Amino acid sequence: MLIAWESEAHLLLEELGRDGFDVVTPSTSVLAEPAVSVVDRVVDQRGTRAVATAYLEFLYTPEAQEIAARRHYRPRDPAVAARHASELPRLTLFSVDDLCGGWRAAQRAHFEDGGTFDQIYDGGAGGSAAGAPNAAAAPPR
Repeated sequence: MLIAWESEAHLLLEELGRDGFDVVTPSTSVLAEPAVSVVDRVVDQRGTRAVATAYLEFLYTPEAQEIAARRHYRPRDPAVAARHASELPRLTLFSVDDLCGGWRAAQRAHFEDGGTFDQIYDGGAGGSAAGAPNAAAAPPR
């Protein structure tokens, strides 16, 4: 079993063929919305404000949403989403803010030493996944 972003799973289907494995889409998932922004200091320093602003404005147009959907990202535009519903069926989406009270709270509860991830990884034995075989060491704090 491979747990991956939906877009990555569909790219694997394209690369390896559809008869090698199945993509299972859960009925509920996390709403993943990576932030995009124009950073004043950067665009002013590089002289790229116009192109950065144009790109940001383009991202949510139907044309850009269609490009995103063809690369297996869930479009926000309802008409584009409808055209890709067979590959990207409707899901009940929740935000980390709604479920966990924000990313900091989610990090503390689920990913810090002894958190939910460690408990699942250790089979409930407690401790940290960092000492488990094939686990990457946690960065120093």
